[in-house]
Amino acid sequence: MCDDLTERDIDAYFRESGISRRSFNKATVGATVAAMLPTAANAVDIVGSDVTITTPDGEADAYFVHPAEGASAAVMFWPSIVGIRETFRVMGTRLAESGYAVLVINPYYRTQSGPVIPEDKGFRDPGMRDVLMPFARTLSPETCVTDGSAYVEWLDQQDVVDSSKKMGSIGYCMTGSYCMRLAAAMPNRIGAGCSFHGGGLVTDADNSPHRLIPQMKASFLVAIATNDDERNPDEKNVLRDSFDEAGVEAEIEVYEGALHGWCIPDSGVYHEAQAERAWGRMLALFERTLA
Repeated sequence: MCDDLTERDIDAYFRESGISRRSFNKATVGATVAAMLPTAANAVDIVGSDVTITTPDGEADAYFVHPAEGASAAVMFWPSIVGIRETFRVMGTRLAESGYAVLVINPYYRTQSGPVIPEDKGFRDPGMRDVLMPFARTLSPETCVTDGSAYVEWLDQQDVVDSSKKMGSIGYCMTGSYCMRLAAAMPNRIGAGCSFHGGGLVTDADNSPHRLIPQMKASFLVAIATNDDERNPDEKNVLRDSFDEAGVEAEIEVYEGALHGWCIPDSGVYHEAQAERAWGRMLALFERTLA
């Protein structure tokens, strides 16, 4: 997850690259994330809109984007610790162009609707950690499941969602664990989960996500950052053993040279080649388990 050690790795990356995080942010302000990403192969026409979903704790704002015609398998798209922002809306749109009904979630709706920090700021920028951490602390394993259950129920009521198909769930950074928790809580509904540089997948807690694997029926992609693996080299082995013992399909890989946050285009450590490879593995998983 994002923490002091992760940030030291990122600082070292910028020093070795001969650039500063400040100059990177300035260089990318105003550039659209869509221009950075390849067009989806065989892209379909899509429709997107802002929506409001009732949960046990209030009204959650989200962005819903889906193919313009027909009914499709649904995917929940959970953003990283920075919360919902244009980058994730664009990434959700890209996934919808591949034929999925995608709900881009605001995990912090209890506290604030929409983005919680400026679009040109990230976790590393001065003062942003102090802004984001209180938002993150409003969430828990319990809210993950209650929110996720509400989103599944809402999605299944939409005409553009094919509720006969299993649903997917994607999480980045702190929300990587959400995909595992939801798959365990709703094994008959969640068919695929993806954790990209996810944190908290293996802990000492009784409800650690890896301990929930026997309750899952979903296939998984667990994409691990190189520096996360260096700090917790045994985590991938615990995950591998846990998935194998439960007989649950999982692709677990450390992405060489990719630092925590590498999959997100507006991240300072975005690694295009490895991000595209991870995206391709996700599409292959969804094609196999959802479509």
